[in-house]
Amino acid sequence: MCWSATADLTAGTVITAIGIACLARTRRARDLPVAALPLILGAHQLIEAAAWHSGAGCGPASTVWAAITLPLLPVWVSLGVLLAAAPELRTRLYWPAAAGLATGAYLSYCLATRPVTAEIRGHVLGYGVNVPWMPLALAGYLFATIGALLISGDRLLRLLGLLMSAGALACAALWRLEFASTWCAFAAAASTLILVWTGDRARSPCVHEIAGRGAPNL
Repeated sequence: MCWSATADLTAGTVITAIGIACLARTRRARDLPVAALPLILGAHQLIEAAAWHSGAGCGPASTVWAAITLPLLPVWVSLGVLLAAAPELRTRLYWPAAAGLATGAYLSYCLATRPVTAEIRGHVLGYGVNVPWMPLALAGYLFATIGALLISGDRLLRLLGLLMSAGALACAALWRLEFASTWCAFAAAASTLILVWTGDRARSPCVHEIAGRGAPNL
């Protein structure tokens, strides 16, 4: 989320361009879901720009925005991290992937059976979705997204998880103050970090294939 339609449009355009660059430099199919995350984040910002222009409310832009935020991201991130991980590290990543699938299914049901509303509150857009058992859904969501990144075994993905943790806390605090949303800045930083990650994977694919196996015996 950004603080205006113009900010969302600008951030969305830049982040989408980063996403295209991430995909262009990806060499292995199993890295594509993580590499495509900036494209999803960029589209997310562009959709919110449309929500600003429409005056928020219950329009299609608000619903699509919520569909990306709620059911899509926990599934996409957890499965993407699982696929990108070295085979020896995947066992522990099945748990956040399972949490992501369960959380995504539950949130999809909530979106299918309840309306999504949005309203302009100062310099933020406030979205309303009726999600029963919200604490449990939030726990599953965070474990599937931030948790998967933190236990991925990949240095840059762990850094991405820490960045997203800080971003979630900062944006939640500013949203409560109805001052400004800074998520677009964190989304841009996350996308840049993924761009670095794709370059690192392209330069040294063999290192990642043997991650977790330990040093060879000499």
